[in-house]
Amino acid sequence: MNYLAHLYLSGNNEDVLIGNFIADSVIGSKYKDYTSKIQQGILLHRQIDTHTDAHPNFRTSTKRLHKNYSHYSGVIVDIFFDHFLAKNWSTYTSISLADYAQHCYTILNKNINIMPEKAQYILPHMTKGNWLLSYASIEGISSVLSGMNTRTQGRSRMDRASFELEQYYSDFERDFKIVFEDINQMSAAFLNPY
Repeated sequence: MNYLAHLYLSGNNEDVLIGNFIADSVIGSKYKDYTSKIQQGILLHRQIDTHTDAHPNFRTSTKRLHKNYSHYSGVIVDIFFDHFLAKNWSTYTSISLADYAQHCYTILNKNINIMPEKAQYILPHMTKGNWLLSYASIEGISSVLSGMNTRTQGRSRMDRASFELEQYYSDFERDFKIVFEDINQMSAAFLNPY
């Protein structure tokens, strides 16, 4: 799961959302430096990643890409899955994706000063490019993949992966729906254990 899924799975708590957003920038036990709800968001993010990576349908999706993209396959599928969440957004909530994206940008930008440096660097780019909304189109996903390829100095060749997205579109979407249903239930149980 990529940014959109992680934010959505944070539920309605702003601090959990912040924690989920910054989690990739928080190493090891450094999460303990934050408030309890931000800690919960960081730990939720880690749980989502662990469960997603181990999910049979996620692995099926990565296998479609492994020949051409090797260890980058999981990152690409995370991005593809955000596309399918954006595309099917009205299935999961009555709030429009455009409104939800703006809501997230407002919360995150309001709290940018407490974020690690890496998250502080990413957030303005995410907001300016409206990444969360851009995931809804294949063109938006192509742009994200192109940016990721640039960050790997072209080694990942991720800029070409939209070809496989279109080639196996219904297969990736089917895998997404199965994985997301399971991860959604896991996240809800994590946030509300009783």
